[in-house]
Amino acid sequence: MKSWSGSAGICINERQEILMVKSFGSEGWAVPSGGIEEGESPEECCVREVKEETGYDVKVIEQLRVKEITIKGIQVKTYYFRVEKIGDSSGINDPDEIIAEADWKSLSEIKTISHVYPEDLDFLLEQLEQASCNLVHKL
Repeated sequence: MKSWSGSAGICINERQEILMVKSFGSEGWAVPSGGIEEGESPEECCVREVKEETGYDVKVIEQLRVKEITIKGIQVKTYYFRVEKIGDSSGINDPDEIIAEADWKSLSEIKTISHVYPEDLDFLLEQLEQASCNLVHKL
């Protein structure tokens, strides 16, 4: 069976919004993600993909989970990392020219938008919930 490995970045800003991207010709949103290149660690891939797809420099805070799923006969393994943005976006610079839009989505938007990976919805909601709990503890 063919296999593919990739990384995804979960970036939540100070307004409790999650950074998401949308591809050309798609109504669905997803967190920035992409395939791990040869010689690249999952963490390096995550940082590079978020930068390409959203224009944000990020640093990896922690690995959240690894999702293993079979899509159209391909074994897909995706590493999810919590990342923190550094500075402002320099604009989308996606070499694959797939990404049409990058935007910050609030909790209420996350619940109503169309998702490329609907199985990630509960996980994203959990991440937002945790982030808002952490915020309360900091105050």
